[in-house]
Amino acid sequence: MGEQATSIVDSEAAFIKAKRVMPGGVSSPVRAFKAVGGTPIFIREGEGARLKDIDGNSYIDYVGSYGPLIAGHTNERVVAALSKAIGRGTSFGAPTELETQLATLISSALPAVEMVRFVNSGTEATMSAIRLARAATGRDLIFKCAGCYHGHSDGLLAESGSGALTLGTPSSPGVPESIAACTIVAPYNDLEATRALFQVYANRIAAFIVEPVAGNMGVVPPADGYLPGLRQLCDEHGSLLIFDEVMTGFRVAWGGAQILYKVAPDLTCLGKIIGGGLPCAAYGGSRKFMEQISPAGKVYQAGTLSGNPLAMAGGIATLEVLQEGGAYEGLEWHSAMLANGLIDTAAKANVPITINRVGSMLTAFFTKTAGRPVRNYADATSCDVSAYATFFHAMLDNGVYLAPSQFEAMFLSVAHTDELIEETLRAAETAFAAVAAAR
Repeated sequence: MGEQATSIVDSEAAFIKAKRVMPGGVSSPVRAFKAVGGTPIFIREGEGARLKDIDGNSYIDYVGSYGPLIAGHTNERVVAALSKAIGRGTSFGAPTELETQLATLISSALPAVEMVRFVNSGTEATMSAIRLARAATGRDLIFKCAGCYHGHSDGLLAESGSGALTLGTPSSPGVPESIAACTIVAPYNDLEATRALFQVYANRIAAFIVEPVAGNMGVVPPADGYLPGLRQLCDEHGSLLIFDEVMTGFRVAWGGAQILYKVAPDLTCLGKIIGGGLPCAAYGGSRKFMEQISPAGKVYQAGTLSGNPLAMAGGIATLEVLQEGGAYEGLEWHSAMLANGLIDTAAKANVPITINRVGSMLTAFFTKTAGRPVRNYADATSCDVSAYATFFHAMLDNGVYLAPSQFEAMFLSVAHTDELIEETLRAAETAFAAVAAAR
């Protein structure tokens, strides 16, 4: 087993300092450990599938910067590409051939994406794709699913209203009701409810945006027929289908979920892996739609650091690692090994869990009964978050770093090995025992 975490004194001091100058002491809310309690660990460095914090504790990493680091930390090929790029300059505000190279790689992997526009974050990608959908259709309303997260732009911070057929209401202070009301919230994996909503708002819906594999309520795969059904509904009603593949793009398959499930969206949003761990995202689709984007068309969107040469170099190198023989086979093998091992280990401790997995992303839900289906937001939020918190801290104390929330995914990289999975499962024996003892 890896080094056991025995002290976080330096992390505690660092967190106190951080809270003086940053809201909550972090740059993104989940990092503050509020969902699990305790003090967040401050990371010093990573290598392969391991992290080391500022107290010197070592961890097997299943966060992977929340998905981008599919090649592992400080991958030799990625580091070499970044070192070469940074020696030439960090930003130019002008076109580079690296942008064309990465866009070509993306288009070659995704037949539905003929053209690409690079941006800096998943939020920018989804926000821009929605603007394009509204311009292309001349409509205002957007559909999204409860539990699916598409960034923090105002129109997407909406939750279900009081009834099944109501307009969205703001889920955050600072979001005007009038903006949230342009978003319709449907239940994920419920095609009949979605069909009814399409009937109610017929001829007003610009687009349906969805995570083809939900990852922000924990991993929830699409039900059989769900994605093809959305494709059909959008076609019938003249609406665009937007796949938010910021998380799934190049992770669940070469290309992404649309390749795995054989459903072509009108617009695709990408991020995380395509930047190789640097700030990078993109949206893309057919020429018919993408040539409406400025300067080719009238739909405005711009960004000073979009297409940054360092992010382009990191993304290209990461995709090249994934193109090497056996990358996805190895990811599948180790992800299945981990998922099956967690199920067996939990069963021995008499702790009921449900594992949802698609490729190299998975979530262990602490359900009321073992194997109870988790198919949507309601199922996910009925899970035992206190049990997850106990499990999280026990795993952390035994050298395994998980996301500090029940509603996140575990991500594997090509750097994870049989030995690291076995070490993880030994830690899980102790962690599940801690959960059982706490009940």
